[in-house]
Amino acid sequence: MTAAAARKAADALWEAERVGVPCPPVRDLFPDGDTASAYAVQRINIERRLTAGRRIVGRKIGLTSPAVQRQLGVEQPDFGALLSDMAVADGGIVPHGRLLQPKVEAEVALVLGSGLPHRESTAADVMRAVDFALPALEIVDSRIAEWDIAFTDTVCDNASAGLFVLGSRPVPLTSLDLRSVRMTLLRGGEKVSEGKGTDCLDSPLNAAVWLASTLAGLGDPLQAGDIVLTGALGPMVTARPGDAFEARISGLGSVRACFAAPDAAQCRGDHGHPAP
Repeated sequence: MTAAAARKAADALWEAERVGVPCPPVRDLFPDGDTASAYAVQRINIERRLTAGRRIVGRKIGLTSPAVQRQLGVEQPDFGALLSDMAVADGGIVPHGRLLQPKVEAEVALVLGSGLPHRESTAADVMRAVDFALPALEIVDSRIAEWDIAFTDTVCDNASAGLFVLGSRPVPLTSLDLRSVRMTLLRGGEKVSEGKGTDCLDSPLNAAVWLASTLAGLGDPLQAGDIVLTGALGPMVTARPGDAFEARISGLGSVRACFAAPDAAQCRGDHGHPAP
């Protein structure tokens, strides 16, 4: 892929977000399977955000759930950057129009107490590095029209990152078996997605090991303080204006967020009333 083509793909995604209108897929700018060029496009727009004063606070792993892979027609994980302005408080409100095509998924977040510099990290390395775990909502978004994405599209688009919400009660890994956690995602009190730890690369810990090794191999290792969103535990769900979501993950507790309607800053609660 040429530098001009990479810039063209990055510009299309950047403009889609700026004007709030999704763009056509960018995959036709790439040779088939050119993952390295797709990550180069991702870095162009991350650098733009850093130049604008944002900061990287962690990484997200995408496409770890077989259910999500089937939804999007892909077969391998990817990663993207979490930036400081993507964080939403637990129980917070996502302003109307902030995202283009939001969908919600529930996952385990890990917060690191130390870095992971090894090119071949082990599960033990990751467990020692993790300070605590939290339940999380990832609000994914696509700058590409109608979520018509192939693997290179989503990599270019920062792994379809949008926003994220972390729970407020940290839990040490010594109190958890990440393979056996069970997740229920509620929208307006109705169950809309469910899954378990083994639905995320057989364990969220495996996903974190993959990410740590991959980033170290690229010379950009995970650092102390980084947040790691380990990947969806079940199918993602479309978010509509007024929707209120709650994820419940066994051993970790719950996390909530809602989406403002066009004419209000509040969201529907469990019975169609504004959430507190």
